[in-house]
Amino acid sequence: MPTPSSKSHMAISLTTNFISTLSVFTIFLTLQFLSITEAQSRICRSSCGDLPIQYPFGIDDGCGSPYYRHILVCTGGQLQLRTPSGRYPVRNLSYTDPHILVTDPLMWNCLDGDNFRPTRPFSLDTSTHFTLSPENDYLFFDCSESDVLVEPKPMFCERFPDQCDSTCDSSSYLCRHMPECPSSLRSSSCCSYYPKATESLRLMLKHCASYTSVYWRNLGSTPAFDQAPEYGIRVDFDIPVTTRCLQCQDTAKGGGTCGFDAETQDFLCLCDKGNSTTYCNDRTSSHRRGVVAGTATAVSVAGAFGIGAGVWYLKKLRAKAPVTHGVQTNENRLF
Repeated sequence: MPTPSSKSHMAISLTTNFISTLSVFTIFLTLQFLSITEAQSRICRSSCGDLPIQYPFGIDDGCGSPYYRHILVCTGGQLQLRTPSGRYPVRNLSYTDPHILVTDPLMWNCLDGDNFRPTRPFSLDTSTHFTLSPENDYLFFDCSESDVLVEPKPMFCERFPDQCDSTCDSSSYLCRHMPECPSSLRSSSCCSYYPKATESLRLMLKHCASYTSVYWRNLGSTPAFDQAPEYGIRVDFDIPVTTRCLQCQDTAKGGGTCGFDAETQDFLCLCDKGNSTTYCNDRTSSHRRGVVAGTATAVSVAGAFGIGAGVWYLKKLRAKAPVTHGVQTNENRLF
């Protein structure tokens, strides 16, 4: 049967082992956090598949502009645009002529012909800096003429389009010359209509079998022959230009990456040696570590959990320690 002295030695041994384990765990967390924050600008990926990711976009939290936070998603090398109506594959992304070209797999395509599949209305979050491009045209198929005004638009509609908003044009150029497959529709009707709101598009789909979107792609500078129709949805976006971002990107001032604090959404210049509130080479600026708020929080929570577990364990040991009426000896000493 263990004596009080052996119990005390066991408690001392267990305490020493626990303190050593806790120290190693704390050092591990510290090194992990420092390695994460060592090169902040490298956290921001610059591409997804073949598509470049530049300001104002970011596919990693804290990168780019907070106006476009969680908008683009990179999954398996495929860039997707996230909207209230779903996720859509991004086919092209232009920064010189700011727009995103997306495709909707549920929209009608040439292979469908007269076989129309269930679809859904495409929508954008009105609180974002995205807008549907006026270069989009929407084609609706087999609409109920008792519910939708389907008729050829008169010539004056080209000069005064606002006076013909309620008509779905059955004499549309695109209906008569379907891109890539002019003879794909054999027995189905087609009309062209540009809905100004998501609700208008939703109402149209209640009375039409399906729809598709065609955008006019710029080919060159010749005024009469500078565009060609292609299937897809063009979404225009704004690039917020700020002095702080221009200074941050200036190679003479360190060549940082524009980003933001993931918790406060305040501007941050992401640099190789940490974050700056101005630009990388500004020695008067306050530099901060940790762009990804979730990482720092996870480390802090884990550290707090480890310390809390240590305190609880030490209290448990003190409760089991031999009682010596306030006299501390080498046998009952915990530290």
